[in-house]
Order: sequence, then C-alpha cells, then structure tokens
Amino acid sequence: MSPVERVRAAYRRIEQVDRPEIWIDLRPEEEVVAEAAALADRGLPLYGKLVAVKGNIDVAGLPTTAGCPAYAYKPEADAPVVARLRAAGALVLGTTNLDQFATGLVGTRSPYGAVRNAVDPAYVSGGSSSGSAVAVALGIVDLALGTDTAGSGRVPAAFNGIVGLKPTPGLLPTEGVVPACASIDCVSLFARTVEEASFALTCLAEPAQVHTGRFRLGVPAELGPLAPGWAEAFEAAVEEYAAAGAEVTTVDISAFLEAAQLLYGGAFVAERYTAVGEFLDAHPADVDPVVHGIITGARDIPAHRLFADQAKLAGLRAEALATLAGVDALLVPTTTEHPTLAEVAADPVAVNARLGRFTNSTNLFGLSALAVPAGTVAGRPFGVMLLGAPHDDLKLAALAGLRGERVPIVVVGAHLRGQPLNHELTSRGGRFVAAVSTSASYRLYALDTVPPKPGLVRVASDGVAIAAEVWELPVRGFGEFVSRIPAPLAIGKVELADGTRVPGFLCEPAAIEGAEDISAKGGWLVHLGG
Repeated sequence: MSPVERVRAAYRRIEQVDRPEIWIDLRPEEEVVAEAAALADRGLPLYGKLVAVKGNIDVAGLPTTAGCPAYAYKPEADAPVVARLRAAGALVLGTTNLDQFATGLVGTRSPYGAVRNAVDPAYVSGGSSSGSAVAVALGIVDLALGTDTAGSGRVPAAFNGIVGLKPTPGLLPTEGVVPACASIDCVSLFARTVEEASFALTCLAEPAQVHTGRFRLGVPAELGPLAPGWAEAFEAAVEEYAAAGAEVTTVDISAFLEAAQLLYGGAFVAERYTAVGEFLDAHPADVDPVVHGIITGARDIPAHRLFADQAKLAGLRAEALATLAGVDALLVPTTTEHPTLAEVAADPVAVNARLGRFTNSTNLFGLSALAVPAGTVAGRPFGVMLLGAPHDDLKLAALAGLRGERVPIVVVGAHLRGQPLNHELTSRGGRFVAAVSTSASYRLYALDTVPPKPGLVRVASDGVAIAAEVWELPVRGFGEFVSRIPAPLAIGKVELADGTRVPGFLCEPAAIEGAEDISAKGGWLVHLGG
C-alpha cells in the first residue's frame, strides 16, 4: 500500500471507529495526502508510517495544548523527536488527547473528553497518553508518541493491549515537550509489536547494543493487591518466559514500591508546580479540578522536604540497582487494576494513585522500561512490564521477544471451545481471548464435511451477526495452523461487532452452493443444539 493509500485508509478508519475524543487536532486529510504524495522513498526507515503525537509535544502547524485550550500556543517548529520521525519518513496525522498537563494515569482528565478504552468503552483508556495509545490500538496509526513521567506511556499500553516503550531518561530529547516533572520526563513510543517499537527507537536515537545469551529474569516475592484474575495472569506470563528459556528468580522489590510513593506523596510533585503552576494560579477556571488540586497543592511544600526526599531516594536507588545487577530485567504487572470510567469519576485520586504502584519509581531511578501485552482477563487486555537498568532498552526488547508475539484468530465452528478441532489451537499454544460476534455483514452455512463445519461468507446485504470466539496463537503456531486449513476454508479478515478486523475463518463463496443457510440461528453452537 502506498503512503497515499495508507493515509486514505487511516481517515476512513477514523470515521469508522467514531472516537472523536482521541484527537485534539487532526490535520486535514488532503494536507496529509499531499505530504504523502511528495514523500520519496529514499530508503527512509519509517517511510509512509503513520504517527500520532501526544498533545503536549510540539507539532509545527498545530497548537500545543497539553490538554488545556487556554494554555495553547502555536509552536514555530516541530519538537526534535517529531522532526526525527518526519526525517525518517513518517507522516503525522495530528495531536492526541491526554490527561491535562500529563497529570494522571486514567485518560479522563481532559476538557476534550474522557478517552474510552479501545477494547471496552466502559473502561478507561489509561493515561496520561490516552489518545496516542488508543489511536495505535484501534489501527489508525502505526506508531504514536506519548510522554511518561509516572507511567503515562505504559499504563495505557497495558489497558489497550499494545506495546509501550519507555526509554532510558534522556535517550529521546524532551525539548518541545510541555514539562510535567522536567527532571524525569521521557518521550515514549506506542506500537502494536515489540519489533515495531524497538525499531522506531533505533530510528530516533542510538540505544545501547542488545544483550545476547540466556536471560535471568527477576519476579517479585510479593505483588500486593491486584484485580481478580490478574495474579494468575501474571503467573502465566512468568511461566511463558521460563518456558522460553529465561531463568526466573525471586527478588525483593520493596525499594521500587517505597520510591513509587515518593513521586506524589513526597516533595517531588513540587516540580509539577514549577512547570505550570503560575498558569494554573492565573487560570483556575480553565483547569480540570483534579489536576488543579494536585499541582497547586504542591505550591507550599518546604524546600527541606525535597532535600530529605532526594537523600532517601538515593538510598532506594542504590538498593534497586543492586537488585537489577543480579538479573537482566525485573518482570512485574504493568499496573494493578483496570477501572471503569464510573469508578474513576467516583474516586478520581485514589483510583489513579493505585495504578502507579509498579510504574511510579521507574524514572526516579533512571531506568528503562517496556510494557507488553500478556493476554486478557475478563475479556480485557492484561499487560506486564520489564524494567531494566539504564540503557538496557534493547535488552528488554530482546527479552520480550523470548515470549514472542501472539496473533489473534477468529473461529466460528469446529475450533470453538468444546468442539472436535479445538485441540488444533490448544496444541499450538492457543489461548482463548473472548467470546465475540461479527458485524452484521455475514451469512453462515452448514458445510457437508467431516467433522461438520460451518462456512462464514461476507455479503453485501442481508447479513447478520454471527457468534464467534477470538483466540491467540504464537506466531509460529499460527503459521503451522493456517498452513493446514483445508479448502474451501481460508483465513481472511473478519470484521467484529466493534469494527475491528481480525484474521479468521472465511469460506470460498462457491462452496456454499447447496449448503444449508443457518444464519438465522446466529451461530454454530445454536445450530448444533437443534
């Protein structure tokens, strides 16, 4: 697909998903198309890749708002990290919504609207880089820039089932970024795969070379309270890394947890007031009340508390680095729970505070971090995070690659749970994700095969929604599985009820001649039940 075609498809996708809260400013389609048409492929590493940029990062020609219209200014030039993306051949579609002034891990503290989760709109997207994460998760853009001070580039990745790469502080420039806590702010990257995220990092910076050999992975002796099912999901992820060859050892993460409490519970939050406090004092009516309370509440923290906290942090950092010296990385859940929009509205500060248990200390310690998907719990994404020493960015990507990417697949018949061919999925490492339904664009037919199978056919009219299941397979297992699918069945893109398109079983239209149309039953299991 040419860059122009990619741009056209992205704008159609924007219309299809109907999530206006993702964007603060979206460039006119024809403007981006003209830029794409003029783009020459001179071996540019990110040629034609589509990018979204968090609204606190300067993009020439668009206002930088930091999620606050009254604060907006028009930058004369791109932030250096945006300029590097363009120089590598990427096309910027627009700026994305965020928790105002990058203050929050929920994605709801914005006058542009709460950004809803990509998988379940009743749940939060996570923040503060909310719009950037959802734009990637919904397949609108290939890459997105976020920022990460306390976890803003990792928590939304976990909630939306994508990758969030938080580089070592200083690896990507923060000039042209509205500061939150300037001394520890990072620009982060969102992508759908570890490979895409780590490759983009190498296009924008010069990270240290990757580690080779067997990996030693540290896991916490105690995790603390987690949402129902999350401890089990984490243990499954640990087992997958172990099965892939990592040596797993138990470590004490108390230094990480204690430092996490310092970020907002100590004096370091005063740096947020340094960044934008004068503006908030002058424009109280223009600022989200929760954000206003957090930042202005730091105004009167005495200086002696900062020096005391710095001394305490130095000791904790020494403990944390000693822990990391014995392993190649630390593996933890990215966050602790996935709240609904209603739960955050009812108790915005306490819910937000719980989400940063594992992420808040990372930049205080100057570490590298990578948030990766690790399956689902109750049908929603669950993610884990790899923490590494400074400049271990590509080592973390290599370690994440041990577990391998997983490919979703939609099944509608003999591969459903409890059906005779389900073992073809489970024997290749398949994992059930969710019960779903297709969009109302299909007909289902009972084919004359052994064992009995249905044929799903997309139609131009008179279609219905068909019950289905989404499974995930390791990349290698997916390839083996697909290679053994007999005609007239094939794998194509199946559109689900939420508008996403996922690889799944389809049937050649010629094969349905004379087959019983069972569409009215709404699914294969109902048909089998008579």
